[in-house]
Amino acid sequence: MTTGNLKNLKIDTGRSETLVVCFGEMLIDFVPTVGGVSLAEAPAFKKAPGGAPANVAVGVSRLGGSSAFVGKVGDDEFGRMLAEILRLNNVDNSGMRFDHEARTGLAFVTLRGDGEREFLFFRHPSADMRLLESELDKNLIQKAKIFHYGSIGLIEEPCRSTQLAAMKIAKASGSLLSYDPNLRLPLWPSEEAARKEIMSIWNLADVIKISEEEITFLTGGDDPYDDEVVLRKLFHPNLKLLVVSEGPNGCRYYTQGFKGRVGGVKVKAVDTTGAGDAFVSGLLNSLASDLTLLNDEKKLREALLFANACGAITATERGAIPAMPTMDAVQDLLSSSRS
Repeated sequence: MTTGNLKNLKIDTGRSETLVVCFGEMLIDFVPTVGGVSLAEAPAFKKAPGGAPANVAVGVSRLGGSSAFVGKVGDDEFGRMLAEILRLNNVDNSGMRFDHEARTGLAFVTLRGDGEREFLFFRHPSADMRLLESELDKNLIQKAKIFHYGSIGLIEEPCRSTQLAAMKIAKASGSLLSYDPNLRLPLWPSEEAARKEIMSIWNLADVIKISEEEITFLTGGDDPYDDEVVLRKLFHPNLKLLVVSEGPNGCRYYTQGFKGRVGGVKVKAVDTTGAGDAFVSGLLNSLASDLTLLNDEKKLREALLFANACGAITATERGAIPAMPTMDAVQDLLSSSRS
C-alpha cells in the first residue's frame, strides 16, 4: 500500500470516529421579508434552506465537526440547490437521493406579531416522504458515532419503514441514537397519531431533546416543569440523557445518575428559527468528541452551556443555516458572558 493510500485511510477512519449522521427532511422555507406578520399579510417571501435534521448537520460542521445528511429531495432546482448548500457547508451529502416524480418539500413559515409561529406546508407528497429502505447508504450510516433523527419521517410510508431500518442499522453498528421529536402538528393527521408515533420509537433512543411544549403534548397536559412528570413519563431505562430545552432560559438535564439545570446565555434575539437545531448540533458535536460526558456531570454541564450559546447566537440572526455559529463565535460569546 502506498503512503498516499495510508493517508486517505487515516482521514476516513478519523471521520467515522466523530461522524454525526442526520436522517430526515430537508426542504425550502419561505419566510416573509418583514417580521411580525401572518402569512396572508406578508408582502413577499425569501427562500431559505430548512429541515431540522439538515440544520443540525450544518450546525455540527460549522463547529468544526464531521457530519453527513441522509434524506431525499426532488430532482428539481430546489433539490439540487439544497444538495449544493450541504456540500458548501462541508456536510457529506452522499446519502442524499433525488426523486424524479415528487418535488422538494416547501414550507411557508412566519413569526406573527403575537410571537406565535405559523406554518403552511406543501407536501402532497414531497420527496422526503418517499425515501425507500433500498436507497439507504448503509455504509455511511454504519460509520456514525451518533445517528440523529426526528419524528417527521414517521408520518407516512415508505419513509417510516426506512427510518426504522436506518435506526436499526445504526444501533447494530454501535452508534449512539439521538432523537429530537421536533413536533409539527400541522403535518400529522391528528394529535393522537402524532403522540402515538412519536412515542413508538421513544425507548430506542440513547439521547432525547424535547421542549416544554412537547412535554405538555406528549404527557397529555402535565406540568412540563415538574421533574417527577418528566422522570416518570418520559425517562426510560435505556436512556443516557434527556434534555429539556427552555429557549432563552437554558435547559434542564436528566441522566441515570444526576439531574440539574444550566442557565441560558443572554443575547438580543431577532429570529429563533433554528435555535433549537443549533442547540442540538452544539450538544452532539461535544458528544461525538467525548461520550464520557454522559457520566460526568461537570463535563455535561459545560457541554450544555456550550449548546445554549450555540442556540443563543443563532437567534441573533435571521434564518437557520446562515445563522449557525462557528466554534470561535461560541467561545467569544461564552468569554464575554463570563466577564
